Amino acid sequence: MENKKIAVEIYTEATPNPNTLKFITDKTLVEEGSVDFPSPSSAESCPLVLDLFRFNFVKRVFMAANFVTVTKSESIEWQEVSAMIKSVIKGYIEEGKPLFKEMPKAVSSTAPVEGEPEVITKIKVVLDEYIRPAVEQDGGAINFESFNDGVVKVQLQGSCSGCPSSTVTLKSGIENLLKRMVPEVTEVVAEGV
Repeated sequence: MENKKIAVEIYTEATPNPNTLKFITDKTLVEEGSVDFPSPSSAESCPLVLDLFRFNFVKRVFMAANFVTVTKSESIEWQEVSAMIKSVIKGYIEEGKPLFKEMPKAVSSTAPVEGEPEVITKIKVVLDEYIRPAVEQDGGAINFESFNDGVVKVQLQGSCSGCPSSTVTLKSGIENLLKRMVPEVTEVVAEGV
């Protein structure tokens, strides 16, 4: 029986982080949420990401709905390596290879939880409706961690992790919007920056 290749289109998009490039495909890669792979050891469940980490310049990989965000070392330029990365991703999808041995726990922590305080629900709604789409557009993700004494703690992943402009985005964008829409918020701090 002959294996038919799956036709797939992949294009790249720059992110605010100069060391991170977003590889967008016309296929669904992650059904729900996102998955961050900050190291090869975190990628045991994902053969595609393990193959990407075989390139010594790959420092982090992030996957969401229809894209893979790859962070490289500063010592190499994208024009030298983006075609190789694109080829690996495209090969997996065209061959119909499973992307995951088992699906890791996808992160999506903005869903309201029954019985949680109303202020936390409001924070999650603002994160989900106003902030998450912009962060995903830039090849990253933002997840709610906690809210204590006016301080919202979030986790930044993908291109946001290590991005030179992430602190400005966090304070000028995310914090200002949350303070305006949820008066109980006094500060926003991030992990993964």
